[in-house]
Amino acid sequence: MTSSRSYTIAVLPGDGIGLEVMPPALRCLEAAAKRFGFNLEFRHFPWASCTYYHEHATMLPKDWKKDLQACDAIFFGAVGDPATVPDHISLWGSLLLFRREFDQYINLRPCRLMPGVTSPLANREGKPIDFITVRENTEGEYSSIGGRIFEGTDRETVIQNTVFTRIGVDRVVRYAFELARSRPAKRLTSATKSNGISITMPYWDERVEAIAKEYPDVKVEKYHIDILCAHFVQRPHTFDVVVGSNLFGDILSDLGPACTGTIGIAPSANLNPTAKRDDPNQEWLPSLFEPVHGSAPDIAGKGIANPVGMIWAGQMMLEHLGEKEAASAMLLAIENVLKEAKNAHDRGESNILTPDMHGNGTTEELGGEIEMEIGRVSVGH
Repeated sequence: MTSSRSYTIAVLPGDGIGLEVMPPALRCLEAAAKRFGFNLEFRHFPWASCTYYHEHATMLPKDWKKDLQACDAIFFGAVGDPATVPDHISLWGSLLLFRREFDQYINLRPCRLMPGVTSPLANREGKPIDFITVRENTEGEYSSIGGRIFEGTDRETVIQNTVFTRIGVDRVVRYAFELARSRPAKRLTSATKSNGISITMPYWDERVEAIAKEYPDVKVEKYHIDILCAHFVQRPHTFDVVVGSNLFGDILSDLGPACTGTIGIAPSANLNPTAKRDDPNQEWLPSLFEPVHGSAPDIAGKGIANPVGMIWAGQMMLEHLGEKEAASAMLLAIENVLKEAKNAHDRGESNILTPDMHGNGTTEELGGEIEMEIGRVSVGH
């Protein structure tokens, strides 16, 4: 009997370790689909990669947008090969273009100390780390407005503008408040730098303060980005939901996972929360799911990349698509495997953890164990 729940997923492995972590992640998704009774159709695309750029002198084909809009979600590996293609070409020609064209204005990055993973932070006293960074994803500091004049002369001048709009700031701040309200701690931290950036950041603070009046049940605090980075290291257990501009959110959402032991397990969702696939009154704008780690050319081709970030990104994708039970199973499977793998590693019995987690395992070994665990893990009802 064919399931009525079917989803079409655009698969773009991209560059570097994206090509290596994508296959085990797809198998984990297939395992979840088989167990929980829905169908996944994967449509594989070779573009949004530096290999494609070398062959075609462009990161994307002419009809890329139409191809992606025919899918329910985008599953993206990594992009970048800075030795052969400048990062501003590869990123602006693919991932950043996707975020803007599909108005993926929320970048959601969970930061969690997983069972079996050792934090590099000393004197933590067993306190949990479990917070989410909400990053503005389509404007702010990462605008393409600006330019150069008098190039190559002593008068060379370079300008790039930061762009904050009310709609852009309000929608990401309100999303963060809603997320904070849905969590037990009901705490929101806003990243700012209004003591040094005297126009845009005071505006950010004003909008946070205005919207906070709609959420009297949520405790709000704000920190300047420099001391907030220090607090991430000193006391990460005190944070719950953290909201920041494009640049600040980018910095914090890399620092957070580093405090939990490895950036290799961190996932990311680029969301358009208001898009509806079957709404005839609006254009369909799919969301994109990716690991945080990037293409990591230093370890690409060695088969030792941590697949957890890619698998966890798939878990976030299933949750976004409404497959809550399957998503819960995938997350629990990741937790179980990491915990048992660490215990076995400590006993000298097994070593499937990848080198970033102080093991000698491979991408395929760790991914395969999670795939098997998805089929047997107990999920509460």
